[in-house]
Amino acid sequence: MELVLANVALACGLIIALGAIGACIGIALMGGKYFEATARQPELMNELQTKMFLLAGLIDAAFLIGVGIAMLFAFANPFIAALAK
Repeated sequence: MELVLANVALACGLIIALGAIGACIGIALMGGKYFEATARQPELMNELQTKMFLLAGLIDAAFLIGVGIAMLFAFANPFIAALAK
């Protein structure tokens, strides 16, 4: 039982940590490309900014889904119910 709880805690930490790292790298790359594009074509800045914020929300949404799954395993662990049988 303790081994399952320890592994679930480790998995939750990895899900959140790797998701956060991926989201940070994705938003940083996207922001850099946005600045490059607006430097080349300043007249497209408003259109590109809208698309950039939409993509930033989608990137963060993917990370938050991972956090939700990690919280599911942390607080309503389905593996504990399987061990209780």
